[in-house]
Order: sequence, then structure tokens, then C-alpha cells
Amino acid sequence: MPERVLIVEDDAPVRRMLERSLEAEGFEVQSAPDGGTALAAAERDLPDLVVLDVSMPGLDGLAVARRLRAKGMAGAILMLTARDAVADRISGLEAGADDYVVKPFAIEEVVARLRALSRRGHDGGELLSFADITLDLATRVVERTDRPSVELTGRESDLLALLIRNRRTVVSRETAIEAIWDDAAVPNVVDRYVAKLRRKLGQPALIHTVRGIGFKLEA
Repeated sequence: MPERVLIVEDDAPVRRMLERSLEAEGFEVQSAPDGGTALAAAERDLPDLVVLDVSMPGLDGLAVARRLRAKGMAGAILMLTARDAVADRISGLEAGADDYVVKPFAIEEVVARLRALSRRGHDGGELLSFADITLDLATRVVERTDRPSVELTGRESDLLALLIRNRRTVVSRETAIEAIWDDAAVPNVVDRYVAKLRRKLGQPALIHTVRGIGFKLEA
């Protein structure tokens, strides 16, 4: 079954180019010209991937990403942005984006990043466990004894998987950024995602801070 992609772009020529290109690559494509239409389409059709322009009138891409995540959408979000400053990248990641492409872009890069995000979301149905938590890599759902299951975003799932695979070992911020953000982030992004994971996993805390180095998963 082809991956369902929702393109959210207010520039009509760019939107049409993305539609044609991604359809030619085998994706099932829907598009929206603004944030409000995008939210309605995402709620109705649950896309696997979202290509989301940051700079749009009305609801911008950051606001759309936050609302999609607040509604529980776990599909990967690829941001399109003309801003390449570190602070802008951090804003996108904090809003719930999984990756970004800087405008002007080559369509080959967009396709490659979408395929990478798709592979990340279909990691063979592997289950990872530590203590009383179990993470399903295919669905990004984490379960903990006597608690409701929780759905993670792509980056949250990747970070938890990295910690589980390196259980009782300190994972440095640099290691996490290289493995999950492809070196396209700053160290405190890892701290923010750890804070999100701690909230979702609840007590007792399993992710411990090792001052000045990184984080360790330990019961």
C-alpha cells in the first residue's frame, strides 16, 4: 500500500510541483493550501507523512504541527522552510517536526527525506522492552504496566529506542543528535525531548540525567 502524503503549501506552483513529483514516486498524495484545510484533511484521512510549509498566512506551519501533535497524529512531519538558523530549526523540532528541508530545495532531497522518515516509521514491527515499558517501533506506541498506552512522535520514539538499546549506559547528547537529528540540532534539543518522554512515561522515572554528559535508562 502506498504511503499517504499530505502536502500543505500555500504557494500554488510549488504545491502542484510537489503533487506531481510525489505521485510519480509512488506516494498517494493529498494537498491543502492553508493550515485550516490541512488540519481537517489530516483528521479525516490520517496521513502517514506530512510535507508542511512553515511560512503560511493565518495558521503557519509551526501552529499546524503543534495542533496535529496535540490531536495525537504520529505520522512524520517534514517541514519546508526558507529559514536555516539554528533557532528556526529548534522551533520546528519543538513544534513536532521530524525533519526539515530548506527552500529552495531539490525535489530529490524531499523524496529522499520522506523515504527515510517512512523507513523509520516501519522498523519491522520490532518490540523493545526495558523494566516495565515496551515500545512498538512500528506503531510508536509505548506501554507501561498498569497504565494506558501512549503514542510517541517519530523523534520521541527514536530517542526512547536509542536509550533502550543502550540501557544502563550513558548516551551523550552528541550521540543522540548524530543518530536521530543527523547533526542538525543543538544539544539542548535532546534535553527537551527527554523532558517530553519523561512526562509521557510517568513515574517512577526511568530516564536519568548524567550531569555534563547525557542520559541513561535505568530502573
